[in-house]
Order: sequence, then C-alpha cells, then structure tokens
Amino acid sequence: MITIIVAVGENNGIGLNNQMLWHLPHDLKYFRNKTSGHPVIMGSKTYESIGKPLPNRTNIVISRKKDWFQEGILIVGSIKEAVKFAKKIDDNIFIMGGGNIYEQTMEIADQLEVTLVKADLKADTYFPKIDLKKWRKVNEVCHQKDEKHAYDFCFQTYEKVESK
Repeated sequence: MITIIVAVGENNGIGLNNQMLWHLPHDLKYFRNKTSGHPVIMGSKTYESIGKPLPNRTNIVISRKKDWFQEGILIVGSIKEAVKFAKKIDDNIFIMGGGNIYEQTMEIADQLEVTLVKADLKADTYFPKIDLKKWRKVNEVCHQKDEKHAYDFCFQTYEKVESK
C-alpha cells in the first residue's frame, strides 16, 4: 500500500520558501502515528526543511545530487528506486512530499491521507488537484481551531477508485 500523506490548504498550497504554512500539533501527531514504523519517501527539499531523519522510520530521500551522504537516511536517484527499497522494508509506504514528488506519485498511490486546513494562505508549492473520478473520500474527521490550532482542519482519507 502506497499512501500519500499531506497537509493542504483550501487553495492546494502546501508550502512557502521550503516551510510548512501552519503549525498544527494535532496534525503533527496524526502524521507521526500514521507513519511511525514505516518507510517514508521524500524529496531532498522536504528533507532539508526538516533538517534531520524522522525517528522510528526508514527515511528515503530522492535526490539528483551525486556524492551526497547524510547519516541516517537512504539516498536514491528516482521514485522507482525509492519504492523498490521501501517495499523490501514494509508493505506500507508513505510519500511525504514535496510538491514535485506528490505530482509524480499520484498515479502509483493507493491511498491519500489529507489534512485539509481551512485556510487560503500564500504558497509557492502546491498539491495536485484530487480528481474525484479517480479518488473516493472514505473518511473525514474535522476539528475546530483552538488555542493550539490557528485554523479549522479535517483529516480526510481517499482511496483510489477501481477502474473498469
């Protein structure tokens, strides 16, 4: 099972200047609970924005840089190679960005775990539009903004629609 996991604004924005657009502790906990113990695949910019390997996960970073080494991560040259390595580790694989990686993996993903943030913030990186002919929302749990969360948000799960 290949799952894309993303937090996205109402305008499909996911980042600005290689940083997330919001800080939602509940979403970070949700992300950690979903991905813990599984391989995570990300682009090099996403890795650089985090700055260190995520604990209790195999961190697979896709990069075109030659001779790049970073302690605690597996560096590969393509999505195909990343998925191949991840499948050797676990059947549940998570794709965690960024925008270019999401675009290239929408076709191979089986599931989307989307945190829809009820905000329309300035962004320079976007998540691809979810084609509802290809994806069906199977679950949604919404939360109101509070003292720790500046925006309302919903956890949504989509599954790929079987093609006939």
